[in-house]
Amino acid sequence: MDLKQIQYFIALFEDGSVTRAAKRLNIVQPALSMQIAKLEAEVGRPLFERGPHGMTPTDAARLMYRLYTPIMRDIEHARVQLSRQDMIVTGRVSLGMVASETESVLAESLARFNALFPQVEVSVADGFSAQLIDGVQAGRLDAAIVNKPRGRLSLDMQPLLVEEMVYTVGAKCDVQLPPTIDLSAPPDVELVLPTRRNGLRGALDAALLAADIVIKPTFEIDLLSTIVQFVEQSCVATILPRVVVQRKVDEGTLRAHRIAKPPILRHIVQVSHPKRPIAPVAQALIDIIADEIRQVTKSAADA
Repeated sequence: MDLKQIQYFIALFEDGSVTRAAKRLNIVQPALSMQIAKLEAEVGRPLFERGPHGMTPTDAARLMYRLYTPIMRDIEHARVQLSRQDMIVTGRVSLGMVASETESVLAESLARFNALFPQVEVSVADGFSAQLIDGVQAGRLDAAIVNKPRGRLSLDMQPLLVEEMVYTVGAKCDVQLPPTIDLSAPPDVELVLPTRRNGLRGALDAALLAADIVIKPTFEIDLLSTIVQFVEQSCVATILPRVVVQRKVDEGTLRAHRIAKPPILRHIVQVSHPKRPIAPVAQALIDIIADEIRQVTKSAADA
């Protein structure tokens, strides 16, 4: 069992509901249920009884909770101590990130990280998810933040967050769109999308396939900043994660519309090599990046 599984177990034990625990952890319910099932398989006994009023812990779960809660408190205490500014932490972090995140929140994340760990060197590589996964496997990267791959991996994979993708047009585009978009009857606007090599396109195509919807873009471009500029300057639309376009939406040069049918979600995960555990300082950087993404998407949801 790993730390994430224990965190999930403790959240479910304390909340008594998959729905509440998943919301607390900022993950989807199936991901939580899957990890709990794996944990039960590892310990060889059920940890919860599923009932109409929630999840009731078994005797084994109560024992596990008593044993592991102090350990998790010690780990959290160690992380707090590690992040103290008066404690000198040195070293090097080599991280991979998909371009949608490097272009959106990396600068703010690095500024926060550097304020906490000024003596730590950081190297960040961006690229397609498959390239970054190869970098982790080969040992060139300590870890990577990528779109969740469809196939199985030999790497450790932990969910970070789930992010909505939005239908976006330029503010100058003279087209009337409803507040939410139905892609089964899409607006009569040309589309520009990432190519099929891009994990974002994979998430989009998978959702459309499941809903038996086919859309054909007029343009395909992998450089997300170019897509955003193209949409700003013309009357074409795109479908990208909210974090990619939100800054331009706030500036008033883009308009973002939620997609109601089908909702397009992309799952962001962190991957690392099972034989090379993530160092606490590297995990601190990943946590800061995930927090920056949540802040951007939360501010949009609250608007």
